[in-house]
Amino acid sequence: MPADLPFIPDFITVHLGAPNDDTAPNVTLPFIDYIKNVASSEIYPTWPENALRANIYAQISFALNRVYTEYYRSRGYPFDITSSTAYDQYFVNGRDIFENIDRIVSEIFNSYLRRPGSVEPLFAQYCDGINVTCPGGLSQWGSVTLANQNLTPYEILQNYYGENLEIVTDVPVGSVEASVPPVLLRLGSSSDDVRTVQIRLNRISNNFPSIPKIVETDGIFLEDTQSAVRRFQEIFNLTPDGVVGRATWYAIERIYSSVKRLNELNSEGISLQEVTKQYPEVLRLGSTGIGVSNLQYFIDYLSAFYDSIPPLTIDGSFGPSTEQAVKDAQRTFGLEADGVVGELTWDAIYNAYLGIVEGIPIRYTEGNVIPYPGFLLRLGAESEIVRVLQEYLNYVSISFPEIPGVNPTGYFGNRTQEAVIAFQTLIGLPANGVVGALTWNALTDLYSDLYNGSRVNEGQYPGYELGAT
Repeated sequence: MPADLPFIPDFITVHLGAPNDDTAPNVTLPFIDYIKNVASSEIYPTWPENALRANIYAQISFALNRVYTEYYRSRGYPFDITSSTAYDQYFVNGRDIFENIDRIVSEIFNSYLRRPGSVEPLFAQYCDGINVTCPGGLSQWGSVTLANQNLTPYEILQNYYGENLEIVTDVPVGSVEASVPPVLLRLGSSSDDVRTVQIRLNRISNNFPSIPKIVETDGIFLEDTQSAVRRFQEIFNLTPDGVVGRATWYAIERIYSSVKRLNELNSEGISLQEVTKQYPEVLRLGSTGIGVSNLQYFIDYLSAFYDSIPPLTIDGSFGPSTEQAVKDAQRTFGLEADGVVGELTWDAIYNAYLGIVEGIPIRYTEGNVIPYPGFLLRLGAESEIVRVLQEYLNYVSISFPEIPGVNPTGYFGNRTQEAVIAFQTLIGLPANGVVGALTWNALTDLYSDLYNGSRVNEGQYPGYELGAT
């Protein structure tokens, strides 16, 4: 399920049979042509136009629900929908299209039905209404009766689907890509895809309480997210490695759709807050901000280990020197040297950095400075590196009492968050309570300065007068 608003796909792939019929072929055609075919196969062109429009709205929404939730794709099928009326809508490959249906579909194919407050297309079930009833769904023949009573298409739809119904119009048309991320999501990852996983797992945990809650669905893959992923994998017979690859991603999607009833009329719905993007995807010449500073930090650290990568000044501005360093890093890691940092380039730089720091023992000894661990630390994190963070904060707080002391337990609780915010405020960094590369680097620099400044080296003047006795 794409973590985004629905749009009309350019094309749709139809399986000409039941889902498990491996002998049936697939056919890919423009979405608008698919809807014209379904409408010409499901309903009669002689019906009143308001009945035709009501039925076509339902057919569009039904198909979009299958595409948006990746109902079949998430189950390993190479198609979006079937031609079997036992599962989906009637489709006859190569059939003729009725002229009035062609005209109506051309007018409204970029519209769909949804519930107010939800973003996903309504799973607009329907049936012919002759030999069977349609509990909660649209009756095709019943819509004719209502149209003959001069009800509008919207009123006909409300009669069957309820008054809490919206028709979304002028929906953009575009190419639909598989939602599975191009890179593995693991400890340290930070992206919209991580946020999507967190939101889904927290909702799934309502039905499967042994899955631990994730403290913040902020797109930062920390220990609580890893624990939730592992427990999910254990429950659904996946390799419990705490890493989200293709199999785990689609399993989460299937179970999420199931517990939210997204493929049913009484869907719980997906709110706008669940699909709003939070992170920029690309860094390039002219970019500024924390993302650029973090990139520069990683590259500068790598420069000490790779002769082909130059050192960088961490200033948060993606200028020519940063662009050249990115190109050098891309060549070093076998990527196209275009100087643009997309997911693959970021992942290569990050993994190279992480590979180095993971070989460094994470333990606190007085006066020792450990490099940034490679992943963000925030409320809810629990690990040895959090304990090291707390030790640094405690030492710095001796000289700066505005930073509260914390108990070095290894758990990032509210008190640690307060201390981090106080430190960030002191240094002039964004006071968000999250420890990234810049906060870590500033903290360890200050710690190192304070520690070394208070020590007398061999042969150094001790700071007080010596006299004869």
